Amino acid sequence: MSNNYWEEEDEDLDTDNGTQLDGSDLLKKLRKAKRNDEKRIKELTEQLEGLTNVRREQIVKEVLEKKGVNAKAARLVLKDLDDVNEDTVNNWLDDNADLFGIKNNKEEPAIGEIDKAALRQQDILTQGALTPDRAEDLSLRINNADSMDALLDVLRSQQ
Repeated sequence: MSNNYWEEEDEDLDTDNGTQLDGSDLLKKLRKAKRNDEKRIKELTEQLEGLTNVRREQIVKEVLEKKGVNAKAARLVLKDLDDVNEDTVNNWLDDNADLFGIKNNKEEPAIGEIDKAALRQQDILTQGALTPDRAEDLSLRINNADSMDALLDVLRSQQ
């Protein structure tokens, strides 16, 4: 594709043969150049719209494939959305998940019985655990005990 968008006939607006163009000839040439420019703008606009539509369809199909949704749903998405990007398509799918039998990721995952039992065991172990701050506190209280009775009180309070 050439970068020159004008036609060769338009190149000779300045006449080399020494004759000067009158106003009507210049006006005709300007109108012709304007028509050519408008035609080129229309072609480029159509190309841009075509590429934009192809890109929109491509984004929608990619998101649908990631979600495991039938690609035929792209028609519905494209009709509903003006601005198409991954976030808008994902939001649209979340809103219309019931149409396609998709489970929303917003639902809390079900915790199995085995997982619940493991969490209970962890909780039991950590409730009575001696943490570093509690160990330091106990050590300070033992060191600061000035009598046998105070020491026994510290030890009894830890049971």
